[in-house]
This record gives sequence, structure tokens and C-alpha cells, in this order.
Amino acid sequence: MEQIANHKSFSGEVNYFQHDSTACNSKMTFSVYLPAQANTGDCPAIIWLSGLTCNHENFISKAGAQQYADQHGIILIMPDTSPRNVDVLGADESYDLGFGAGFYLNATQAPWDKHFNMYDYIVNELIPLCYKEFPIVENKLAIMGHSMGGHGAMVIALRNPHLFTSVSAFAPICAPSRSPWGEKAFSAYLGEDQTSWPAYDSCELINQGAEHIPLRIEQGSADKFLVEQLKPNLLLAAAEQVAYPVEYYLRAGFDHSYYFIASFIGEHMAFHVKHF
Repeated sequence: MEQIANHKSFSGEVNYFQHDSTACNSKMTFSVYLPAQANTGDCPAIIWLSGLTCNHENFISKAGAQQYADQHGIILIMPDTSPRNVDVLGADESYDLGFGAGFYLNATQAPWDKHFNMYDYIVNELIPLCYKEFPIVENKLAIMGHSMGGHGAMVIALRNPHLFTSVSAFAPICAPSRSPWGEKAFSAYLGEDQTSWPAYDSCELINQGAEHIPLRIEQGSADKFLVEQLKPNLLLAAAEQVAYPVEYYLRAGFDHSYYFIASFIGEHMAFHVKHF
């Protein structure tokens, strides 16, 4: 693991790291915010998964989360959204497939399967690496994300409830199997045979009886992707069918941007603190 950048921020530091990934067969980059409390003892941690077109920098530079990390003594971990600088035909042709659009799954179809294995990267590489390298309290880890990253956070938490105390999402893609973004990505990464799709669909995982983990969703009413792409109504209906408790907040006038995230990130971090 190589440190490639360092920035003083609030009471702590933002560090960028690069390391070799077996899952993605490439170098991967992630950022970490270490509050002052990390200098003297172990801290709880939150993983943030970003959305389409984003990387390891967007959240930490735009959301203003460091002030709340300082307040609660939380380490923040922000991976990239896909492998980069790998030779995959078509990976740079559109914003919603390939680079910046890993969808936090394990691809099974060529040419994606050699590098686009973000699910294994997060669960089996990044989390153990961060436990090893940073002063994180055992069993005090949460996960959250935005849009595609909200989808990823929910799927990873629902499939691995033993790893996380809680999960939250801003404007997540709630039913990717029934969303144009998800249908495009799943068809390319997983194939046209849809039998493998439910493993990466939060609605389907809830329908299948996923273990309950505290879940909060924030959605802006003015989000232009709300009806066609995000479809929180489908997740809420699935949750109601199996009595899965979801904290859902529809925020009047807010859109899909980081202005929305910055407005409520403090509440999300307090939500996770409550469950640590």
C-alpha cells in the first residue's frame, strides 16, 4: 500500500492510497479520513461508496463529512468506483458502464470479468486491508453510499450483515434489475440470463429474507432520476411485505447532487453512531 497524497482537513488528515488488488487484477485507489482521535486509540469506521462517474475524491472533497467524523471520532474510507487504467474494450465509451461504473458486483462476462469485481474487492480485500492498516474498532463498521453507491452499500450490507452495524443510502438505485442503469450494467457484466441478477438487487435480497440490518434512505423529491432509475417505492413495498424496518425520508425540493448529500450527511453519520 502506497500513500500518494495527504491533506490536512479539520482536526485530521485525508490520505490517498494505492495498492495492488487481486480481485480487480489492477492497482486500486482509495482515500481515508483519519480524525485526531485515531492518533490515540481505535475508532469506528464508515465506508462510503460513490456513484456513477465518481472516484475516491468526490465524497471527501464535497460532502463536508469530516466535521462530523471529528465530532464522533469516525474513520472514513472511500474506494474508487471501478478499476482504472486497465485494457478493457469499451470501458471508456459511456458514463454508465465501465470506468466509474463498476456497480459493486463481480462481473462474469468477458471482457469485464478479468477486472470488474468490485464486490469481492470491497468485501474481501478493502475491508481486511483497512482493519490491518488503520486503528478501527473491531465490529464497529458501517457502510453508506449515493446512487450507484447506495445500491452497492445496500447490497453489500444485506449480503454481509455480520460485517456492518448499519447501512444508509442517498438516492440509491433500489431495484437495478428494473432500472435502465441497472439493466444496462447487469446485461454487460452478468449476462442476459437474469438468474444471477437478484444477488445484486436490494429489492430481491429483501424479498428473499435478508437478515435485518438498520437501514436509512434519504431521497430528494426533485431528483430527476427518481421515477425512472431509483424507484424507492419498489424497495419500500418489498420491505413492507416482510416487515423489514426502513427509515425513509423524502426531502422536498432536493435533487441528486452533492448539495443534497451535504445537507443530510450529519444526520446519516449520527444514525450510524447510534448503532455502533
